[in-house]
Amino acid sequence: MEKHAHLTPANIMQIGTGFWASKILLSAVNFELFTHLAARKSLSGPEIKSILSLESSDRNVYHFLDALLAFGFLTREGIMKTARYSNSPDTDLFLDKKKPSYIGGMLEMMNDRLYSFWGNLEEGLITGTPQNEAKNGENLFAALYADKDRLKGFINAMSGIQMGNFMAFAQSFDFSKYKTLTDAGGSSGLLSLMVAKHQPHMSCVSFDLPPVAPIAQATIDHFQLGSRVSTASGDFLKEPIPGADIVVMGNILHDWDEETKLILMKKAYAALPAGGAFVAIEGIIDNERRKNIFGLMMSLNMLIETGKGFDYTFDDFNKWAKAAGFKSTSLLPLAGPTSAAIAYK
Repeated sequence: MEKHAHLTPANIMQIGTGFWASKILLSAVNFELFTHLAARKSLSGPEIKSILSLESSDRNVYHFLDALLAFGFLTREGIMKTARYSNSPDTDLFLDKKKPSYIGGMLEMMNDRLYSFWGNLEEGLITGTPQNEAKNGENLFAALYADKDRLKGFINAMSGIQMGNFMAFAQSFDFSKYKTLTDAGGSSGLLSLMVAKHQPHMSCVSFDLPPVAPIAQATIDHFQLGSRVSTASGDFLKEPIPGADIVVMGNILHDWDEETKLILMKKAYAALPAGGAFVAIEGIIDNERRKNIFGLMMSLNMLIETGKGFDYTFDDFNKWAKAAGFKSTSLLPLAGPTSAAIAYK
């Protein structure tokens, strides 16, 4: 027993109760608490209770708010009845719906969809089948593309999770040898816009399915970069990818099984000139599979969402790049656990 005296169950319990913390933050986002606080600068507990139409006791509301304080999402002056709550700097920037820097769309989707689906992770591991809407016979993507509002919400969620990575890529990748870029699966056009904004010599095309084009065009118009960013419509599984010096796929390859990943990389290769670059922006798992826990969890999320999709290591990427015909590869760390895996033709 003595040799285990230094051991504690703290980490086990912290991870085991982690869903408590997640649900507290996700609930605050769904309540638009941070947006209300940004508009009013500070609010008391009773004011928050009234604005959010909460029927629980004052003490429960204070526990909810003070948990957000303890996590660093709120600041507070006073305590309990004298308390006034405000946003912390990061929640004020990233979780105020009125700001263009809002990333809460992804958290909204996690709360509305993924939180319950992850409750079936065991079943997913046992069966190898998706645990999302597909269990009820619904094709998620077919339903998304048939519903304009739902599609817009999904695209906003994806944009939120990638905003920091796209900005980092636009600022840190060496664009000096290139003039054109195609973002295959470009969604809202955000990556193309970030590249055009930070690299004035670049012209970019955001390529996605036809229903996405109006959403991307609205984003392009908002940034007033229509002279160098445009949309193109098509299905990258069925049609050629528009040619460019750089072809990017952000959070695309991990949706698919290994065979389809290789097909997409070969299509990217065909779209590039000699010396061109293919870039996959994802939570690339470290080769030792010990450090990038986000990449590993995202891969399990692909099990939940697709059944066959998975995230991968840089060694995996190198193998597929070689099979597709690329000459060399490199890895560019971006924001947090995300990297750009790059293959050169």
